[in-house]
Amino acid sequence: MSTIRESLEEKEKSILSPKAALSGEAKRPRPEKECDLRTAFQKDRDKILHSKPFRRLKHKTQVFLSPVGDHYRTRLTHTLEVMQIGRTMARSLHLNEDLVEAATLGHDLGHTPFGHSGEAILNKIHPGGFHHAIQSVRIIDVIGNNGHRKGLNLTTEVREAIQKHSKGKGPILSDDPALKAKTLEGQIVRIADVMAYVNHDLDDSIRAGVLTLKEVPKELLQIFGSTHSQRIETMVKDVIQETIAYDLDKIRISSEKLDALNALRAFMFNEVYETDLVQRELRKAQKVLESLYQHYLKNSDQLLAEMSLDEFTDPIDQHVIDYLSGMTDRYAIQKYNELFLPKSWK
Repeated sequence: MSTIRESLEEKEKSILSPKAALSGEAKRPRPEKECDLRTAFQKDRDKILHSKPFRRLKHKTQVFLSPVGDHYRTRLTHTLEVMQIGRTMARSLHLNEDLVEAATLGHDLGHTPFGHSGEAILNKIHPGGFHHAIQSVRIIDVIGNNGHRKGLNLTTEVREAIQKHSKGKGPILSDDPALKAKTLEGQIVRIADVMAYVNHDLDDSIRAGVLTLKEVPKELLQIFGSTHSQRIETMVKDVIQETIAYDLDKIRISSEKLDALNALRAFMFNEVYETDLVQRELRKAQKVLESLYQHYLKNSDQLLAEMSLDEFTDPIDQHVIDYLSGMTDRYAIQKYNELFLPKSWK
């Protein structure tokens, strides 16, 4: 008698596109016992959801540092919005939603406290550099399982989608094998990420008084719509229609919408992300990370104790990076206060 997982794997073959990634064909770096209930991609999703790095995303900055209001995005809510957009596209294209869900949930596991400013300072001070996508893969491969050197052992399909999701100011979609996932689902993760952040960051920026809707170029609003939901719907529909038009040879977006999306992203960098108003407090946060980095380099015994390690298995600077990048905003500030600010006598 077949298991529920085997039945689900057979169902995928009958309902998904011939170009979809199939759970039954997924590979892992190390063999592990199959689940009777869940497919490989569903199991990956659950591994991520139950991991500590995922839970810490709720207290990591998206754009605005420790906002007072309840409705600003954090790195966690950003992740959930990427997941929703990605699953909508995957379902409409008859691709594997479970693969998209797992990869979107895990795409920012390696993100630093204090958003991209935290990433920038770690990249500057660490000799090996730092990139959150690479750190996400390190969590998957090495440190995601309570710090043990087993990692999460995710499937290669989910791992690749996470590894190749990040763009910065680079191409939103690319045919470069170094940037383009082999699976269509992995390509969805890359474009869903930018769709989510330019739209919700615009929404948060208006809420914060950094921007008004009138300041957004009119031609972009005419193309995408004047509300958050209209913009998301326009982008998602365009990707679906354009990808279907070319028989799912790769994930596509029309040239008009791609140009507009690039323009909207550039507008957000110029008017929000890189402005002094937003960066002022984040520059102070960079000082926090830089000070902590230097402290733990010089105090290896303290680092071992705080990371609950018996010994260092990598160069100490790599362990410092692992520790700092895993911190939440408030924990990094708490450690800085403990180490560098005077305390009242008790």
